[in-house]
Amino acid sequence: MTELILYHNPRCSKSRGALELLQARGFEPTLVRYLETPPSASELRELLAKLGLSARQLLRTGEEEYRSLGLDDNQLDESRLIEAMSAHPRLIERPILVVGDRAVVGRPPERVLELLP
Repeated sequence: MTELILYHNPRCSKSRGALELLQARGFEPTLVRYLETPPSASELRELLAKLGLSARQLLRTGEEEYRSLGLDDNQLDESRLIEAMSAHPRLIERPILVVGDRAVVGRPPERVLELLP
């Protein structure tokens, strides 16, 4: 069976909800506590490719870092946004479930069920 990887923030209710849904169906994903171990820029690029999203679509716009870093500037390119997310992982939307070469943002948490085998 393909490994399930959950980019997880245990303080986030959506992230906890996604984990509970997976566990209720007998799945124990590998947890990546991305706030403690932020993904590198290259890991984020791979994740974005699996998600089929742009860097801007993965940004949490309500975070203080979003404002303080001026990330609302639409002229910023993908590389700059990816670097910001790697340096400030609170900017990364969560939770994210990765199954093989596919991934989904678990908002709402039930979206993680789309990738289950």
